[in-house]
Formats: sequence, structure tokens, C-alpha cells
Amino acid sequence: MAVLPLLQRLLGKKTDVLGASPIPAYFQNKAEQQGYTLSDGQIRAVTALDRETQHLLNGQATRSLYLHGPVGRGKSWLLDGFFQALPIAEKQRVHFHDFFTRLHQGMFLHRGHDDALAVALDQLLADCRVLCFDEFHVHDIGDAMLISRLFKALFQRGVLVLVTSNYPPAGLLPNPLYHERFKPVIDLIAARMDVLEVSAPQDFRSLPQAHPQQCFTSGQYVWPGTSDQRVSLGLPAMDCPALALTVGTRRLLCRGHQARTIVFTFNDLCEQLTAVMDYLLLCQDFDHWIIDGLPQLAECPIAVQQRFINLVDVLYDQDKRLTLIGHQPLEKCLEGQAIDLARTASRLRQLQTRSPQTAPDPVS
Repeated sequence: MAVLPLLQRLLGKKTDVLGASPIPAYFQNKAEQQGYTLSDGQIRAVTALDRETQHLLNGQATRSLYLHGPVGRGKSWLLDGFFQALPIAEKQRVHFHDFFTRLHQGMFLHRGHDDALAVALDQLLADCRVLCFDEFHVHDIGDAMLISRLFKALFQRGVLVLVTSNYPPAGLLPNPLYHERFKPVIDLIAARMDVLEVSAPQDFRSLPQAHPQQCFTSGQYVWPGTSDQRVSLGLPAMDCPALALTVGTRRLLCRGHQARTIVFTFNDLCEQLTAVMDYLLLCQDFDHWIIDGLPQLAECPIAVQQRFINLVDVLYDQDKRLTLIGHQPLEKCLEGQAIDLARTASRLRQLQTRSPQTAPDPVS
């Protein structure tokens, strides 16, 4: 499909534009280079991104955007492309986990102020005019109350907010015990943002051309993790002793580290009381993560499943290489009850699978 002519027809011919938007041409070139055909939902999103870019560059009022849809349909692809193409410096691209971790830290640091949130936002956003907020979701009532204050503050500051989420606004914080308390935020999103569904017939992450673009996708899933497999792939032996590791102000356990590679068991990271900040701090020092002993998640408590989801989110967003070792096929291990597992499964399916049939011969 010739993307730019179609976008030009949708957007109409522009005349007397003070600041020309580079958005349609950018996505045309990006789609053609990567061999993609934009879906109808993506084209509608590009149309809206182009419109708001024009308003921003011409000093006009902007309207924030909320993109939602199933996993792997190109929402983050659109957000990252918009961020790269937008010709201003006062912009930030943040991930849900990273941003809220830093916001909590800032509010704690400035807890003596009358409005700790405002002071923390001043530090986080500074002169930011555009905030690209990827992988937005709400499962915790504490975060829900903070999000209400955050969105009001962002809109009051006139920040153009671009949000991507697997959930439509009405699907946020689905827990019936808390959903009604979050309803004012849903109403605020509807009033201040254009809500667009981005859908497509297939998961774009499953396409071969998606794989060379990230370090994450150069990783592998190894099962059943036999001794021969480990030797042939240069992986650590089973049952390595635990080592103490200092992470920020905390002490965690790992199974070894060398240069930019670190080894953990699933138990070390997900069955202990680890947090997103631990993963973010570790990402500063390690680029290759080996995680051993992935169980059947369906047999794990929801809290353990959620830690694993958060861990994969961080490794994917920080673009770290992951070698994951399990005892069973990946799809079997990823059966579980946590509602965000579909996103995790979509990401982990990009790993190269090393099964007993595909593992290379042991090194002699």
C-alpha cells in the first residue's frame, strides 16, 4: 500500500501551514522500510497524530490522544515513531513502570512540601510539552488515585499526552471493588483525550521483520534445560549457589554475574519481594539476563505472576537480551490467571526457541 498518498487524501491538502508536520512522511518511510502495511486503525492514529502535531507547531491548543487495542498491533510502534519524528526538544517518552516508580520516589523525597506531586512533576517533566506514555494500565487502587491527580496536573499544564494501552478507558482498573472509584479518571480521559482503537488481524510482533529491530528479540527460550543443552549453549549449570547482590539500598540474590551478564532463578526474582525499581536499577548494569527455572505460571500465586509480567515489561522496554530457561514448552508455562499475561506471551514468543529438537550438538 502506498501509505503517504492515502494519508494525504485522509488529511486533505494543507495550505498556509506555519509548521509543516513530518508525521505522515515519517510513517510512510518507516512502514516501507520495515515491510509493513498500515492497518485502518493505525492510519486513523497517524491522522490524529498529524493533526495534533500541526496544532503544536502552529501554537494552537492540542488535544491529547489515547490509543488502545490488543497486544502487538503497533501501538508502541506508533508512539515511538511519533516521538522520534516530532521536531521539538521538549518531549519525553516514558514507560508506565519507570515513570510511576520515579514519581513515587519524587513524592517521597518531597513529602515535606504542601504539594509533593507538583514538586515531583516539576522535576520529572521540567519544560516538557509532549509526554508519550507507553503501556498504560491500572491494577492498583493506590496508583489509581495518583493517576487521577497526575492527569489533572498534566492537562492543567497544557501538556500533550499520548497514551498507549491494551485496555480501553472503561477497562482500566477492572477490579469491581475499585472500578467505581476510578470512574472520574475515565470520565476525564473521555473529556480531554481522543480515544482511538488500534487493531489489526494479526500480532505484528509475530512477523519476521519485527525480530531484528531489538536486542530483546535476539534472546532465546530454552527447554527443558538439560545438562547437554546448557553445555552446548554456554549456559550456567543447574542449581548454582546463591550469591548476595546489592541493588540500590537492598540485598537480592543472584546465581552469578560477569561483565554485563547476570544470572537469576525465577524464584530469585519473582517469588521473593522484588519490585520494579530493582529491575530498573539492575538494567543500568546488565544487558544480558539469564533467568532459570520458569515454572507453569498457572500454579503460581497471582502476585508471583504479576512480578514476572512486570519483569518482562521492564526488560522489553529497556531492550535487554533475555535467555529464559524452562522445563516445558513456553505456551504451557505461560498459562495463568493474571490479566496482562497476553502482553507477556506476545513478547516472549519473539524469543528464539531452543527445544530438544533444535538445540545444537553438544560441544566436544
